[in-house]
Amino acid sequence: MKILGIETSCDETAAAVVEAGVVCSNVVQGQVEVHAVYGGVVPELASRAHIQNISAVVTAALQRANVAAEALDGIAVTVGPGLIGGLLVGLSVAKGMAMALEVPLIGIHHMEGHLMSPFLQDPAQPAPLCAFPFVALLVSGGHTMLLHAEAFGRYHLLGQTRDDAAGEAFDKGARLLGLPYPGGPAIAALAQGGNPQAFRFPRARLERDRFDFSFSGLKTALRTHVLNHPLAPEDSQGRRDVAASYQEALVDVLADKALAACRAAGCQRLLVAGGVGANQRLRALLAERAGAVALFAPPVSLCTDNGAMIALAGANRLALGQRSDRSLNVRSRWPLADLRS
Repeated sequence: MKILGIETSCDETAAAVVEAGVVCSNVVQGQVEVHAVYGGVVPELASRAHIQNISAVVTAALQRANVAAEALDGIAVTVGPGLIGGLLVGLSVAKGMAMALEVPLIGIHHMEGHLMSPFLQDPAQPAPLCAFPFVALLVSGGHTMLLHAEAFGRYHLLGQTRDDAAGEAFDKGARLLGLPYPGGPAIAALAQGGNPQAFRFPRARLERDRFDFSFSGLKTALRTHVLNHPLAPEDSQGRRDVAASYQEALVDVLADKALAACRAAGCQRLLVAGGVGANQRLRALLAERAGAVALFAPPVSLCTDNGAMIALAGANRLALGQRSDRSLNVRSRWPLADLRS
């Protein structure tokens, strides 16, 4: 099936065509310049940018795939979780196209899209494909969770963040360090050459729900450190040490809990996806500690929000005979139960 995937849940306007798991096109229009001055995503500005970009992005995705809209077998679109305004833009376009083309429409949970990203076959960046069952560490700006995926559509929540997502902790930590938005890449770049053991920032080890995460205390510790120890000049060794130590505290907890979840679930496969999944220190730490656990992650270009992952999730749903009706609407918060078939 040739499936068009549309993703507008946050600040990337994205569309892609996927056929039989192969990425035929993948177009992403970011909004970093729009939001950088504010240090984070402004929902209203994001919605306006989606409106301005969506038509050109969808057209480019079809053209680069050399696929006419009439040749599509279905349209998949993110319907939650995410920013309401942005989700409405993508859903409106998807509904209109599905109705005009008389093809199935399928609404996709944003995190199920990330879950599918390591299954995408990218001719430009071939990588080993994952297989069920596996444990998934899904880490992004808005979400941090551990799932046990028995099969497509059968997921069990093992743990999730109690407060901030890992990506949010990166972004807010970057602001405390005077770094630009987006914070994850900025901290990772500054951390190169830094000593990750220079400062011992706290790691939240939750005893009762051991696979849950908490990063609010880590952010507070960084703020306290910055207040008590004025930051050294930009690009100094001291600033690099702080960035490296803060990053280490984040990825240490992610890697530790993910591999512990694999042992608890009896799984020998760990899938890592989401924007924070592009962090090279996280990938290196997981590789160091994995042992017999096989690691799977999409190419860095497919870690952040994209339409290809939504298209593949939609193809799998359609293959199971599932589709959405015209009453499909957006949801800013979606319980995990809605991921299950």
